[in-house]
Amino acid sequence: MAGRQSAFLRRHEVEKLLQLAKGELEHLLEEDEDFPHGAREHLGQLRTLGKEAHWRWDGGSVYVWAARSSRFRERGAVLLNPALETRAVAPGTWIGFQPTSQGPAMDWETDLGVVRILHTTRRGAASAMAEELAEDAGSQGVITVCALYGDIGSSGPALIAADTAQPPLEYEAQWGLVTRLVGQPLPWWPSELRRSDVISQWTPGVTVTISEVLPDERESTLRKAASFGWPDDAAQTALTDLANSLRNQRISSLNLEIRIFGERGAHPHGDPLLIAARHRTEGYPLPRTGDRDVLAAGWRTIASSQLFEAYEPLKIGMYCDPGLLPFGPHTEVSARGPAARRWAQQLAPCAPTALHAVLADDAQGVTFYTDPATGIPVVRKGSSREGAWVFLAPLRLPDRDARLRSVILEDTVWIQTADGRIYPGPCTPGDHLWWGPGGGDQPTEAALVISQLLDDPGAEVSLADRWSQAPRGLTKLLNQSHRYGTELPRAAIEYARAKQDNDA
Repeated sequence: MAGRQSAFLRRHEVEKLLQLAKGELEHLLEEDEDFPHGAREHLGQLRTLGKEAHWRWDGGSVYVWAARSSRFRERGAVLLNPALETRAVAPGTWIGFQPTSQGPAMDWETDLGVVRILHTTRRGAASAMAEELAEDAGSQGVITVCALYGDIGSSGPALIAADTAQPPLEYEAQWGLVTRLVGQPLPWWPSELRRSDVISQWTPGVTVTISEVLPDERESTLRKAASFGWPDDAAQTALTDLANSLRNQRISSLNLEIRIFGERGAHPHGDPLLIAARHRTEGYPLPRTGDRDVLAAGWRTIASSQLFEAYEPLKIGMYCDPGLLPFGPHTEVSARGPAARRWAQQLAPCAPTALHAVLADDAQGVTFYTDPATGIPVVRKGSSREGAWVFLAPLRLPDRDARLRSVILEDTVWIQTADGRIYPGPCTPGDHLWWGPGGGDQPTEAALVISQLLDDPGAEVSLADRWSQAPRGLTKLLNQSHRYGTELPRAAIEYARAKQDNDA
């Protein structure tokens, strides 16, 4: 299993693990073709010092092999000993909930000793817990620690195990086997309810616990911001709506996780998976605002605010639903390009807004601008020599009567109009304008945008059905390699658009 964590063992460590006499490992390697393959360590600079490369083996693989061999199974992984599948096992007993450094856990007394189940998917948790217990004289006889992997195995939720006898060597264990050892169905919690305050409520025979999904950091930030005194109600409505949306999404994901594990996470010939907690259904889903105009107005208020309280919620909002702002995608271009330098002359310095702060992204030495023609926010980063312009592309060009004169290919697609002005190419949120071979992809976005601007320079561009709507000839022209800063005149663009066959 790719998610397990395991140490590499050198020759003397393998011999110690298997309790081999000197020279026995060589015979084992020659005689047993199933023994895990080793590899020489990468020496790097050590090679120049004349040091010999050591052989090493994946410790977990050796540990699993030992458990499945007849000679070494008592020195191998505890829960992979084949004898466990056939021997009679007395029902185990539940010891209780354990709050641990690696997360909430349950201890079970079994024929083998105490098995601790960590209800976490944190990578390396089983090994870390086993090592902690191995160093603790009062570890109450725990022999094996199992942690959740986050997937479904052949007999229930997948487990990663680490024995206290060999903490660094993790291996995959079977939920069905552990269930057999404890003598009763094991409880399972969905990830959003995998918390100590929820898990600690469970005891054998208890009914399903009804619990609440706690607000995460993003939701808490939005609800805190919604309580701020905004100049209009639309901002508060927008923040509350997004907070409710995020909570609803998490609860939907929780319910889907329960359904998937409930349907597929049980042993094929055993009891259903014991789902120990669910989210309450009363009052859910939380209400949403259906008026998108109100939401857009609210996010515009937040984006244009110069208050510190607007920064974090705006950053969350732009990530979750960038279409609510009247701008296109995040774009960054070199400040040294000729087209970018010409465009920069059209910009106006301004006081930074929350939207400027999000674009700056904690960069030092930034300056803030607005494009008066399109209204887009612009940030200048870096030195004059290596600087960059960062902005949100416009959704449309400002002048419906400004005829497209040419297209310039320089970091993004620049549009030059007949009146001599230059603009970043308009684009819809979530897309981007590019050109070149594309490694199998085609620049249909740029082709369709340019085609629309030829017909109506001031229209808000649309990239719906771009694969079928983008002119094939123009797409092929843009799909070729072009020198940085290439300018395509209107006549060449119109000619390419008119050619719809493969010879365009």
